[in-house]
Amino acid sequence: MGRIAVVTDSNSGITQAEAKELGITVIAMPFYIQGNTFYEDVNLTQEQFYEKLAEGGDISTSMPAVGDVTDLWDKLLKDYDEIVHIPMSSGLSSSCETAFMLSQSYQGRVQVVNNQRISVTQRRSVMDALALAEKGKDALEIKELLEREKFESSIYIMVDTLKYLKKGGRITPTAAALGTLLRIKPVLQIQGEKLDAFAKARTVKQAKSIMIEAMLSDCKNRFGDESGSNLYIDIAYTYDKDAALQFEKEVREVFQDQQCIINPLSLSVSCHIGPGALAVACSHKFAE
Repeated sequence: MGRIAVVTDSNSGITQAEAKELGITVIAMPFYIQGNTFYEDVNLTQEQFYEKLAEGGDISTSMPAVGDVTDLWDKLLKDYDEIVHIPMSSGLSSSCETAFMLSQSYQGRVQVVNNQRISVTQRRSVMDALALAEKGKDALEIKELLEREKFESSIYIMVDTLKYLKKGGRITPTAAALGTLLRIKPVLQIQGEKLDAFAKARTVKQAKSIMIEAMLSDCKNRFGDESGSNLYIDIAYTYDKDAALQFEKEVREVFQDQQCIINPLSLSVSCHIGPGALAVACSHKFAE
């Protein structure tokens, strides 16, 4: 019997194929599109999602069904002693709080980690959990260590179009129209709990510069590591991988010797910001 099972959701950017290679379980996040239910990376690919988004379909996010989560846990606990469950940030979804409430019925065998991560930073937490399990840490110890690092990450996201922020009610139609007229490229940030406004740019080039400067500032002032040598610096994007690869080159010119992960942003975030977004993220390299 294995000791620790690691579970996350598709907001981590870890695909079902990668999950098999890593020996973990990824819960596919559900979406409702034109009244039909789809699951990320199961019967909804990145390409299909953006096709439906471009068609103007009614797309809404949801969280995994309670029964699906507990059925999965029950199945895993037949082969594993304990489970470490790493959902997306509780500030961005209620799935974390729901999972925590469900875990109370499992006598400590299921530990839900609320370490405020999503996308490439959530992926890093999963990899940290695997490494800690290999070192013999139990589920509670892993949860406590990951939550100790919960605010040791940053994400900056450039939004290429205001259409989806308007559609989701995050900005007014008037603000969206004015922003579109002025060709505004908002830069948003996630530093733990929520997605917040950070800055406004007039061009993609300027937005990328703002994000890199913000990351440099965080490395120096928040993390005391100006070179980023003790940080993972990663890239995320929506739809346009070529733009992400170019952005990676620009980021690595500043943070040299970094081996960046480049992942599509979670579809749960993508449906609110649309295609053409770019993001740079950092998370502290784990130290016990």
